[in-house]
Formats: sequence, structure tokens, C-alpha cells
Amino acid sequence: MNKPDKEHFIVGKNVKDINIKDFFEVIKKRFWIVILITMTSTTVGYFFSNHNHTPIYETSTRIIIEADNNYMSTLMVMIKDSIIMQKVQDELELSRSPESIASQIEITRIDESQVIKISVKDQDPMMAMDIANATARSFKSEIGNILEFNDVQLLSEAKQNNAPINENKNQIVIITFIIGIITGIGLIFLLDSLDETVEKESEVEEILNVPVLGVISNMKKVKNSSISQKEMKLEGDKVDVHE
Repeated sequence: MNKPDKEHFIVGKNVKDINIKDFFEVIKKRFWIVILITMTSTTVGYFFSNHNHTPIYETSTRIIIEADNNYMSTLMVMIKDSIIMQKVQDELELSRSPESIASQIEITRIDESQVIKISVKDQDPMMAMDIANATARSFKSEIGNILEFNDVQLLSEAKQNNAPINENKNQIVIITFIIGIITGIGLIFLLDSLDETVEKESEVEEILNVPVLGVISNMKKVKNSSISQKEMKLEGDKVDVHE
């Protein structure tokens, strides 16, 4: 009897009770799906992290801007202005555009002080250092011409940082491993919900609203078992005859 019929015979009960034992039985029945999907997703994550991983390096320099809070915001914006970025491009003889250089730079104010940090990210640690230092120098030299403001001091130079900020390859593998497990379990319950066969005595009792008194074994299995026993007996008799 399939599930549509089962729902037709249930009186006053629309949802089948599921306990923890049933939960684990459903997973155990098709646990190979979880193993297969998890292994596949983890393998993909491993190869992706090793063959498509571009290290990114970051370094920073600090400058002091002696200005009040209202003017400070304007001066911080001017650090990435196209005029400053063009000077950085010319000094370092870069082929990338001023806009591209600006996209690599992050400007932050430290604890509402007059100290400004210029951070740069690049695939080359030396290039990141050069851009950060060139940006600080260019801002100090050009801001006086742009806004007639000269109260800028270079506090500390950027140093070459050879440790990538995105080196954690294991994170991708762990994420794909977890995704594989979740996907596998979800697929198992999807397949179980589409399975319309009745497999337990409790489901028969729930459908018919009568107790199950007995279960008839699969006659085909019983027959095959009997044939196997007869064959084993005949082989034993043959051995006795030869002896």
C-alpha cells in the first residue's frame, strides 16, 4: 500500500510521528549517500584551495594629520584622490590605472586620533609596501598644493610582509566537508519522503487502525533457503559416497 492510500485511511491524524530511532534508521539506510557526497565535495574543496589560491599580502604605513575632526574626514578622502594616485603611478612606473591603485588602499583613523593608517593589499608583498609608502609621500607633498594644508607628518614606513592574509586553505576544505554532510543528509530525507512503500508493522497498524497479529515471511526467500539446504545435503551425501 502506498502513502496516498495510507493518508486516506488515517483518521484524525495527518502527520506521522517520528522518533529519534526512526531518524537514525532513515540515515543508516542510505548512509552511503552521505559518504559519497562528502568525499566528493571535500575533494573538490581541496583541489580548489590548492590550484585556485592566489595569496594576498597586506602592509601599512602611518601618518599624522594635525587637523580637527571636521576637516579630518576631507583630508582622509583626499589620500585616495586621483591626483595623489596619479603621482603614485608615475613614481612607481605602474601599468595599472590610478583607480585600480586606489581600490587596493584602505584608509582608517586610529582611535579618533590624528594618526591615519594607510593599508595596501597586493599579490606582491614588495609592491604592497611600495604603494603604501609612495601614497604617504605623495599625499604629504601634494596636499599643500591642493588644499593649502601642510600639517602632515610621516610617522612610520610600511614594511614588507611576507605572510599572506588569506593563507588558511584548510578553511575551504572544512567548509566543503560540512556542506557535503548537510547535503547528503538532506538528500537522504528527500528520497525517504518520496518513498511510498510501507516497511514497518507500526505503519500498517497506523493505516488500518488494527493491531498486527503476525507477519508472513517472504515466500521466495524461504523457498530459496530450502533449495540451498537441499543442495548442501546432496553435496554432503556425495562426499559420503566417495569415501
